[in-house]
Amino acid sequence: MKRTAGITVLMFVCSLTGLGQSREIRELQRDMALLGDQVRQMQRSLDENMAALRVLVQQAVDGVNKTNTSMAVLENHVRERLREQEKTLVQPMATASSKVDQMATEFQAMREAMNDLTARMGKLEQRLVDLSNTIKVLQSPPPPPTTTPSVSGPPSGVTAEGLYANAMRDKDSGNYDLALQEFTDYLKYFGATDTAPNAQYHIGEIYYNRGELEEALRAFDLVLEKYPENVKTRDAMYMKGQTLLKMGQRTKAAEEFRGIISRWPGSELAAKARARLRELGLPATAPTRRKKDD
Repeated sequence: MKRTAGITVLMFVCSLTGLGQSREIRELQRDMALLGDQVRQMQRSLDENMAALRVLVQQAVDGVNKTNTSMAVLENHVRERLREQEKTLVQPMATASSKVDQMATEFQAMREAMNDLTARMGKLEQRLVDLSNTIKVLQSPPPPPTTTPSVSGPPSGVTAEGLYANAMRDKDSGNYDLALQEFTDYLKYFGATDTAPNAQYHIGEIYYNRGELEEALRAFDLVLEKYPENVKTRDAMYMKGQTLLKMGQRTKAAEEFRGIISRWPGSELAAKARARLRELGLPATAPTRRKKDD
């Protein structure tokens, strides 16, 4: 009897225990089902977002491809236009350049021909002058000298115009020795003519061009001393300043330049003199001097 009662109690306890476990299992199953639904929803949302992202990426790739295609088309178009421009411009430019070169060659040949013609005309003119002088001498020969002939007179047949023209032609052609002798003879025989200051000035230029600065300085000084008022005065002052400058005498050179500016302020040489003074870093006007006491 007691045994039967114990078994009954035990079965009741087991029954209660089974009921408790069954409830927990059902709750666990419900939670698992909810979790599974949430996972499925997240998976579905992720799939939707991935699909949208794929669409956006595909659109971006399509846009890039279209841009690349447009750029390639534009590049081909630009290259074609450049080739067309090259065909249109290069050939005419080459033709024009060839014509310009040809014209330059022709002009050079023409210039040389003109120079040669000028030289020949000068020689012919000199021969005509000499011939004219010879004819004049033959037509009216000078009386025989009664005394020793003066050394101040020019040789027979030598004229001021002819001698000066020969000297200028030899100077321009670089034959300085002969030109120097001819200008010296001109001053010797025709030192009182209006062209004598020019001859003296050209002597200074020849010495200057040959680098003989002391002789050049003396020649320009002679222009200023013997012919103080003539067409070559300002030129002689400027070249004297240039000569002094080459000799390293900056102060004296500046005095010559300022003298030109003071006497001929609006002349072309005055502008050159101002430029030289600016290069030397000196003012264009001389400093004011105090007046000396009487």
